[in-house]
Amino acid sequence: MLNALLRFFYFSRNLTRHHRLEEKNGGHATTTMKITAVTTHDVRFPTSADLSGSDAVHKDPDYSCVYVVVSTDDPSCPEGYGLTFTLGRGNEIVASCVKALSFLLVGKDFDQDIVKDMMNVDDHKGFYYQICQEGQLRWLGPEKGVVALAAGAIMNAVWDIMARRAGKPLWEFVCDMEPEELIQYIDFKHIDDFVTKEEALKLLRSIRPGWQERKQQMKDQGFRAYTTSCGWLGYSLDVVRAKCRESLAEGHQYFKMKVGSRDIQDDMKRAAVIREEIGDDLFLMMDANQKWYVGYYCASSTVCFVSGLLVPSAYFIFALL
Repeated sequence: MLNALLRFFYFSRNLTRHHRLEEKNGGHATTTMKITAVTTHDVRFPTSADLSGSDAVHKDPDYSCVYVVVSTDDPSCPEGYGLTFTLGRGNEIVASCVKALSFLLVGKDFDQDIVKDMMNVDDHKGFYYQICQEGQLRWLGPEKGVVALAAGAIMNAVWDIMARRAGKPLWEFVCDMEPEELIQYIDFKHIDDFVTKEEALKLLRSIRPGWQERKQQMKDQGFRAYTTSCGWLGYSLDVVRAKCRESLAEGHQYFKMKVGSRDIQDDMKRAAVIREEIGDDLFLMMDANQKWYVGYYCASSTVCFVSGLLVPSAYFIFALL
C-alpha cells in the first residue's frame, strides 16, 4: 500500500515538472521524438478489507491498476502516462499484455509511426488498429478483455504525450480540436451503420459554436461529478451514514449507490439512510452492475416504487442487465 502511494507521489511530482518543461517550450513539439521504452507498474490497493468498491457482482474487489510509462528521447516531453483499471487478481496479466504489445512502440517515431494516420483502418495500418488488432494477440481479444485493457492503457499514454507536447491538459487539447481534426481520431469501424463519418462531422460542426465559452466555463466551474463513496454494497448502515456526511461536507450533490443485494430490503434500507442524509433536493442514482435481469428489474422497481424509497426518489437507475 505504502509503495503504491509512493509511486503515485513520484508520478504526480514528475507530471508537474513535465508541464513546466512544456510551458517553457511554448507548448509545441519542436523536435523529432522516438519512443525508447514502455514500463509497467502493478499498483494495487487492499480495498476488499473494508469492502470499498463492492457491488452486487464484484463483492470483494482490490482496486488496482496497471500504470504504464511510455518514455521518449525528447527532453521536453520525456514521458507519457496511462493506466487501466482492474479489481486485483489478474492485474499482472494485463501488465504482461502491455509488455507483449510494447514492440509496436519501442524505437518508433512518435509523429510518423504513431500519430500520423493513427486511425487508418485499411489493412489495420494505423497505430490504433495495430495495437488493438495485432495479428497474433488479437486471438486473445480482439477489442475486449485483457487485450482491450492493455491497449487502452497504452493509448492513454499516447494521448498524454500528445497533450503534453501541446502544453495542455488532455481535455483542453481535445476541446481545441476543430471538427475536421477531431473526426480523424474516431473509430467508425463498429458504428458506421448507425452514424457515418460524414454525419458525425456535420454533427460536430453544428455544435461547435460557443465552444470557447463552454471551455471557459469548464475552467471556471469544472464538470459535474457524482460520488459513490457512500454507496458501496458491502458498507454497514453506519458507514453509509458517515460517508454521506463526508461527501456533503465536500460539496457533492450527486450520489450513486450500488443495488442488487440478495435481499432487496437491504438495498431499501441503505437507500433510506442515504436519502435521509442528503435530503430530497439532491440526486440519488442507482447501479445494479448487471445483477438485475429485465423481469427482476420490473418486479424490484415496483416494490421500490410502492415503498417510496428508491423510485421515484432515484435520479436514474442504470447498469441493469
